[in-house]
Amino acid sequence: MTFQANGAGLLDQLHTALTRYVILPSPQAVDAVVLWIAATHAQPAWAHAPRLVIRAPEKRCGKSRLLDVVEAVCYEPLITVNASPSAIYRSITDDPPTMLVDEADTIFGAEAASNEDLRGLLNAGHQRNRPAIRFDANTRKVEAIPTFAMAALAGIGAMPDTIEDRAVIVRMRRRAPGESVSPYRHRRDRPALTHLGDQMTAWLRGDLNVLERAEPEMPLEDRAADTWEPLIAVADHAGGSWPDRARQAAVDLLAEATDNDQGTIRTRLLVDCRTAFNDAQVISTADLLRQLNSDLEAPWRDYGPGGLSPAKLSKLLAEFEIRSANVRFPDGSQAKGYRRADFADAWARYCPPESPAGEASQPSQASQPRSARDGTTDWDGSSRPTQITGPVPWDGKSRPSNPSRPSLTCIGTDGTDGTATPRTINTRGIA
Repeated sequence: MTFQANGAGLLDQLHTALTRYVILPSPQAVDAVVLWIAATHAQPAWAHAPRLVIRAPEKRCGKSRLLDVVEAVCYEPLITVNASPSAIYRSITDDPPTMLVDEADTIFGAEAASNEDLRGLLNAGHQRNRPAIRFDANTRKVEAIPTFAMAALAGIGAMPDTIEDRAVIVRMRRRAPGESVSPYRHRRDRPALTHLGDQMTAWLRGDLNVLERAEPEMPLEDRAADTWEPLIAVADHAGGSWPDRARQAAVDLLAEATDNDQGTIRTRLLVDCRTAFNDAQVISTADLLRQLNSDLEAPWRDYGPGGLSPAKLSKLLAEFEIRSANVRFPDGSQAKGYRRADFADAWARYCPPESPAGEASQPSQASQPRSARDGTTDWDGSSRPTQITGPVPWDGKSRPSNPSRPSLTCIGTDGTDGTATPRTINTRGIA
């Protein structure tokens, strides 16, 4: 049996391994992580490099353990703990590694300024043809450095919108009483996982041209479709129950992310203004501010000693080209205020009302080929690194433990607290 025919079986094996060591919040989350890992083995075929965001509200929720399993099975993991941005940039080639970032919340926290280059890489690397431009003082030349690479980030709390908007988001939880998993040991358990990763490499690398031309029917639109397309393409390629499961996971996890996304402060202001208007066509500035500042759970009371002021309100709304004016009320009185009509366009664009209960959203059309989306010509195969051109027979032996690919956690520990030393950059091709 070829690897092509057994694609669904390989995904099933990874699903079993994942749930042996980690408890994820839902079956859809498990399917999404399985497909994301598989997609790392075919990165040269994708137009977009989806991020995997593994977040939790507190410590000891299994983030690092999940990242251990991802590291063992994904394609060429590049662990960015203690790695300099310049080293990471130089490690990304036309056949990129898979970037893994533990404790990613520290990159975007109080010390974010010192990690600006890495943040830029994570933002730009979601899409092809977004290189970093640097001046090389030694050669006195400007060079374009590739940034395209799939990345998994684990941390406490939410990541920046620019990251999560390009990510498959998995919200981890602490194990409840009665929930248990098998302990993960680097020397004992990792070889079997890396062998499974080798089999995925052989399966998917033999069909890169097929995957590059894939245009799966997507249940999502816009950037969400770009992010999920590689995962759904892998599921369609595997067959079995995976195509349906992939689309269900995409819809469910996106809905969960949307439910938990309060958006930017300006978007929140639009929503709260809509509530304040109710059915009225005009509202005075004084009445609007009174309603905004009286909400004890809203952020507006923190905008100064008296809460949000007319000047600050005007500045926030000006970004949407909404401005106050003298408005007339039904009783004939006039005051400084806002017209409902001036909000209509911003409401429709940034915070549309939810669909009526029971009304299913319509799936989008299949995404365009990469050449149409990105303005690039179809790749002809001439520049891709050496690849497997067909299924490769394997000797059934596990791949030896490679010291250049350490686990994220210390050998012999549970894995949540410790991290290993940085990985030596490995530039090997396909095994």
